[in-house]
Amino acid sequence: MTTSTILGACPHDCPDTCSLITTVQDGMAVKVRGNPAHSHTNGSLCTKVSRYTERVYHPERLLNPLRRIGPKGSGQFEQVTWKEALNDIADRLRVIVTSDGPQAVVPYSYAGTMGLIQGEAMAGRFFNRLGASLLDRTICATAGGDGLVYTLGAKVGMRVEFYAESRIFLLWGTNSIASNLHFWRYAQQAKRNGAKLICIDPRRTETAEKCDEHLALLPGTDGALALAIMHELITHDWLDHDYIACYTLGYERLKQRALEWPPERAAAVCGITPEQIRSLAQDYGATARQGEPVAIRLNYGMQRVRGGGNATRLVSCLPAMTGAWRHRAGGLLLSSSGAFPVRSAALEMPELRRDPAPRTINMSTIGDDLLRPASAQFGPAIQALIVYNSNPVAVAPQSSKVAEGFAREDLFTVVLEQFQTDTADYADYVLPATTQLEHWDIHRAYGHTDVLLNRPAIAPRGECKPNTQIFRELATAMGFTDSCFNDSDEDLVRTAYGDQVSFDTLLGQGFSSLPLPDAPFAQGGFPTPSGKCEFFSQRLEDEGQDGLPDYLPNYEIPGSSTRYPLAMISPPARNFLNSTFVNVISLRDIEREPLLEMHPRDAAERGLSHGKLVRVFNDRGEYHCRLEISARARPGVVNGLGIWWRKMGIDGRNVNELTSQRLTDLGRAPTFYDCLVEVEISHRDETGPATVNWTA
Repeated sequence: MTTSTILGACPHDCPDTCSLITTVQDGMAVKVRGNPAHSHTNGSLCTKVSRYTERVYHPERLLNPLRRIGPKGSGQFEQVTWKEALNDIADRLRVIVTSDGPQAVVPYSYAGTMGLIQGEAMAGRFFNRLGASLLDRTICATAGGDGLVYTLGAKVGMRVEFYAESRIFLLWGTNSIASNLHFWRYAQQAKRNGAKLICIDPRRTETAEKCDEHLALLPGTDGALALAIMHELITHDWLDHDYIACYTLGYERLKQRALEWPPERAAAVCGITPEQIRSLAQDYGATARQGEPVAIRLNYGMQRVRGGGNATRLVSCLPAMTGAWRHRAGGLLLSSSGAFPVRSAALEMPELRRDPAPRTINMSTIGDDLLRPASAQFGPAIQALIVYNSNPVAVAPQSSKVAEGFAREDLFTVVLEQFQTDTADYADYVLPATTQLEHWDIHRAYGHTDVLLNRPAIAPRGECKPNTQIFRELATAMGFTDSCFNDSDEDLVRTAYGDQVSFDTLLGQGFSSLPLPDAPFAQGGFPTPSGKCEFFSQRLEDEGQDGLPDYLPNYEIPGSSTRYPLAMISPPARNFLNSTFVNVISLRDIEREPLLEMHPRDAAERGLSHGKLVRVFNDRGEYHCRLEISARARPGVVNGLGIWWRKMGIDGRNVNELTSQRLTDLGRAPTFYDCLVEVEISHRDETGPATVNWTA
C-alpha cells in the first residue's frame, strides 16, 4: 500500500480559507484534515470540509458529459463523448454569435470555488475572446465591499490574529461559530483574557449564545444603530480628537448627522431599548477612550438589505472616531481581500476583447434578465448561458423567475458541475468538473492575509476535467488560436501573483503570509484618494449620491405591512454553505429538512405549533417547510434557513421563492434580508424529504 500526503486549500466561500492535508492511499483520497503548520487553520476543519471525501466519492458524482433528452428541468440526460459535446456547443455558440452578436452569450459564475485559477482565469480569457457580456458578480458581498471602498479605500482591515488581544469585541452580523469557525478561536482567547464579547444580530445564533450580550435588532436597521452609537461617542466625548483631525475627512458633517440620532430614536427603529444602545456605546467608546483596544468583526449578513452599503460605511467610521486603529488589536474587519496583490488582468486578459464597452448583466437580476426581450437599452436577448461555480436556480433571488427563465426552450444552457443540481436539470449540456482534490489552484482569503496553494491529490475521477481545461478545449472547438489558451494550470498559478509571492514557499509549506504591518492604519495611510478615513466621500457625491453615510430604511420595513407583518431573513443552515453540501447525505441528515424558525409569541398569535408544516408566502410566491418554534427567532422576525436545493424541498421550492430582485444602495447587490412574509398552516400533503420525530 502506497500512502502520501498532499498540501491543498479549502476552496469554499468562507473567510477562513484553510490549509488542507489530504491523505492518499493507492491513488484514493481517504482523509482530509487541517494543516497544523498553518496558524489560522491550526490543524482543524469545520464539519463540512472534514467530510470532503464524501463529496469527491459521492455516488451521484457526475463523471461523464451529458446531453439533455427530456424537457428542461426534468433532469433527463444521455451520456455523450467530450468531442460530441464540445463540437455541438461550439456550433451552437457560433450560430448565436452570428445571428444575435457575442453579447447574447452570458457567463454565470460565483464562488463555488474561491480559487483564482478554476474561477475566472481561463474562463475570463475565453469569454473575453468570444466578446460575451460581462457578469456583475454581486450576489454576496458587493454592498459591503463598496461601503468599505468608499470609506477605507479598499477591502482591508485589521489583522485577524490580533483580535485575541482586544478588550471589547463587537461581532456584528456574523455567526462565527457556523460560518467563520477559525476566527472564533481568537474570540475565545480574547474572552479568556477578560474581553467582553457583544453580538449584534437579529437571530440568536450559536455565536450570540456564547457572547456576553446579544442585541437582537430588526433586519436592516444596523445603520440606525451605528448612528446612535456615534451620537453617544460625541455627546460623551469618547473620541480621539487627534486621530480625527489628522487621519479622517468630513467629521463635522458626519457629526451633525449623528447628533440627529439619539438612542431613543434608533431604539424605536431597531426594535431594541435605548438602554441597550447606551450600554453598547459606553462599552465601546469608554474603553477606547481609556486607551484599550476595541475591535469590530463585521460580516455580510447585515448588508443584504436596501441600505446595506450605507450601513457598512457607518459601522466602518466607528474605529476612526475612537482612534481604535492606533492599536494592532483595534479597528475593524469585514474583508481582507483587498490586501492581496492578485494580477487579475494577467489571468483574464481583458485585452482579448474587441468591444471596448461591453454590456454587463447583474447576476442578482438574472431572473428578470433571462425574460427580457431585445431592446436598444438592454441589448440582445440572452440566448446562451454558460454556468460554472454556481447554482443560480437555487441561490439567486426570486427563484420562480429564475426557473422560468432557465426553462426557456430557446435558451442554450451549458453547466459545468460536479452534481446534478437544480441548475444542471435545466442544462442542454452538463460537463463534469473536478473537485478541489483533483486540480491545481491558488487562493487569496477574505478573513486572513495568507496566500494558499492547492495541489491535486488524486487524478480526476471518470472523465471529469478542471474548469480551465474545459475552457481550453472549448476555445479550440471555437477555432481560437491565441497562444494564451496553451498556458497550463501551473503557468496560471505562477501568473496569479507573479514575483510578489514565492512559489517555492507555496510548494514547500502550502501557504505564504503577506508582509503587512501589524497596525496598518495607526497613522492613517488609508488607500482612499485622500489617504484618510473618508467619513465624507467626494467620489459618491460626484456620482450623484449622498457623500455622507446615512440610515436607509428597508424597501419592506419590518412592521409596516398588515398583510405581511413578519420580516424574514434566510441565513445558511449550519451544515450547508450556500447550496454546497446540501447533497452530502451525512450533513443533510443533521439538518433533516427545510426549517422556518419562529418566536413562540408569533406562533401563538397564528395558532401554529412546533413541527407542523407551514406555508410561508408573500406577493412573490410561497414556500412550504417545517416550523420550529424557537428562541433563536426574535418577535416579528422569522428565519428561513437555507439554501436547500429546490428539488429537495417539500414543495419543490426553497426560501428564495420569497426574496426579491431589488438591489442595494451601493454595490448593486441583492436584498435577501429585506423581505416581508406571512405564515400560516399548510394544507398540502407532506411529500419531499422524510419527516422526523419532533418534540416540543
